[in-house]
Amino acid sequence: MKLAIPVMSDNGFDAEISEHFGHAPYFAFVELDGDTVLGATVEKNPFERHGPGEIPNYIHSKGATVLITRGIGARAIAFFESFGIHVVRGASGTVRDIVDSYLSGNLESTPYEPREKFHNH
Repeated sequence: MKLAIPVMSDNGFDAEISEHFGHAPYFAFVELDGDTVLGATVEKNPFERHGPGEIPNYIHSKGATVLITRGIGARAIAFFESFGIHVVRGASGTVRDIVDSYLSGNLESTPYEPREKFHNH
């Protein structure tokens, strides 16, 4: 199984999740075998200025079956689901924190609450 997580830097497991997947400068891809982390790679987001469906197609092409994100809209979720990618939203922290929570079963999809007081989406 492969997880995709939009992140703010290329710092591997120490990278912080991006506020919104579509504007993330990077994506972390974490390969799992059951409860074992096999490795992680971080790639520059080739679609930071994207059109509808481009990022879901990119994530799908990387073999990810789960997107863990902070913020995402209903239309984007529908695009991901059309590729068979499960979306978990409302996550926060570093890639390490997120993967640990996912593997322990403590990561649940929650409504998006922006961190910035004047976030306008």
